[in-house]
Amino acid sequence: MPPPLAALALILATLLVAGLRARWLIVALARAPAAHRWDRPWQRLRFAAAEVGLHRRLLQRRLSGTFHAMILSGFIVLLSAIIADFGAALFPGFSLRPIGGDTWIALLQDVFGVVLIVAIGLAAWHRFVLRPSRFAGSRTADATIIYLFVLAIVLSMLTEAAAGIVAGIVPGGWRPVGSALAAVFAAAGLPPDAAAGLRVGATWVHMLSVLGFLAYIPGSKHRHMFTAIPNIFFRPLTPRGVLPAPPPERGQVGISDIGQFSWKDVLDTASCTECGRCQAACPAYAAGQPLSPKRLIMDLRDRLMADGAADGPLLGGAISEQTLWACTTCRACMSVCPIHIEHVPKIVEMRRQLVEEARVSPTLQEALVNVQRTGNSMGKPGRQRARWTKDLGFKVKDARKEPVDVLWFVGDYASFDPRAQRVTVAFARLLRAAGVDFGILADAEQNSGNDVRRAGEEGLFQMLAKGNIDALEGCTFSRIVTTDPHSLNALRQEYPALGAARHTVLHHTELLLQLVENGALRLKPGTGATVTYHDPCYLGRYNGGFDAPRALIAHAGYRLHEMDRCRENSFCCGAGGGRIWGDDTGVIERPSENRIKEALALGDATLFVVACPKDMVMYTAAIEALDVRDRLAVRDIVDLLEPAEIATA
Repeated sequence: MPPPLAALALILATLLVAGLRARWLIVALARAPAAHRWDRPWQRLRFAAAEVGLHRRLLQRRLSGTFHAMILSGFIVLLSAIIADFGAALFPGFSLRPIGGDTWIALLQDVFGVVLIVAIGLAAWHRFVLRPSRFAGSRTADATIIYLFVLAIVLSMLTEAAAGIVAGIVPGGWRPVGSALAAVFAAAGLPPDAAAGLRVGATWVHMLSVLGFLAYIPGSKHRHMFTAIPNIFFRPLTPRGVLPAPPPERGQVGISDIGQFSWKDVLDTASCTECGRCQAACPAYAAGQPLSPKRLIMDLRDRLMADGAADGPLLGGAISEQTLWACTTCRACMSVCPIHIEHVPKIVEMRRQLVEEARVSPTLQEALVNVQRTGNSMGKPGRQRARWTKDLGFKVKDARKEPVDVLWFVGDYASFDPRAQRVTVAFARLLRAAGVDFGILADAEQNSGNDVRRAGEEGLFQMLAKGNIDALEGCTFSRIVTTDPHSLNALRQEYPALGAARHTVLHHTELLLQLVENGALRLKPGTGATVTYHDPCYLGRYNGGFDAPRALIAHAGYRLHEMDRCRENSFCCGAGGGRIWGDDTGVIERPSENRIKEALALGDATLFVVACPKDMVMYTAAIEALDVRDRLAVRDIVDLLEPAEIATA
């Protein structure tokens, strides 16, 4: 064993090097503004334990999730061997023998040593042979160094045990791998005294490998071994659909400097594994736009590591404006990240500053001006918002003037765009057929502000929210319904956070399912045709609305053929976060067209079913752009529901 003083000197040197390599993170965390993430500690702890222990998100990708689980479990077991060696080096006579060091601990070390070797082999095969496209931009050399360190740690541990068995120092009964390796050494003619020397050499290699690994980690992307669990622990506990408001103490609406990000944002950047899952899920990246959520976090981290030595501004420098405006805020990146990194809030914070400085595209600027002037992005007069009701054949109540059971918040696209307006009319007739007492706000309704806020116009969002909240407070109703998931998110998640009364807010699929199941809405049998269904981001990922649409499709008598990317892993249409108001500069393939191709590849679906007015607009345009109207038609779920009472209406 190494002399105690030598071992202690090595440990202190390792801590010094590791501290120097971690200095940027320590300084950045110390300087960063506060983040309120210390609430509900037991809930946080239970979630973090389950997330890490079960590898729930990691195992969404089976191969990489499996070998990561193997590596994690292997390191936990290997900790016993590290404790044994360093304990013996620092404190002569120290041994794990009293607690099973020569029995079950020895067995676990042998078995999990092999597990680690296999895991590193799988990881190397994955990275260097399979080479997933999501690894583009990740640091391969860094990963290679880590693989070599791990192999050195494991092989030296096994060699140390095998040499000890040959030398008669270590019992081999509970070490199947060590005993097998010892048999190889003995067959090669290794004498006991030479084996004792080999054991000492292997111990030194083991200790130096461990210390080198620990010294290297703080400057490596593999620092997530130490930061991932805290990052998961400090994840946001607010509803997914709530964006944090700008903190008043910051003194400005958005973020223009790296030092304005909170300590949780800093921890996010330090925890990124560069696995690229977020990049693979990102619709903007798939469209060829200059946004990789992975690169965004890496660029922010690199800026932090520069520790004030970086040249140029953050916005338009380290992070390009085009990168920020490409985001659809679909949240796919956040949903697949195994470390629970928060990409979207950071993007919105930087967008807020760009809006504050009027650094926006002309099309987005026009939409925001329209919303501010008329209450809708189309620039239509407010008095035209209820014009779609004129051809219904019955009067729709004005909820401002008389009580209603259901207040329908219609939304901009459902009110004004002809492609979505048709669905609005059909939904009104379904409500009428089911005997629902409903009404609308008419010209008192304004854009909900959901996408305005995510485009970075925080002040305009606050104004719209206040106007809509005031209008709602002037009405008497039991619940709210909307066909627009973006409005649903604002009404259900954002407005209560602003102090509004917490109403029951339903998506139209939820209300329709209730009406069908309680017998208020009787349907004619469907055709039995095969359809596929697209989960809207703000209904599914943001608000958990996965089941009602599928149940309605079944009730309507259609066969559902799911696309591979469905439910939580649905692929965004490309409209969210204000992108529907942006331009297509740099787009190679629109996300909506990518999605239609996925549906066509199913081979048997004739209808592409949606549950969002923006989806109706985006996918109808995609069908036309791809010229596949003879193969696939876009329909809202409302179109599948033919009420028995008014089948010919």
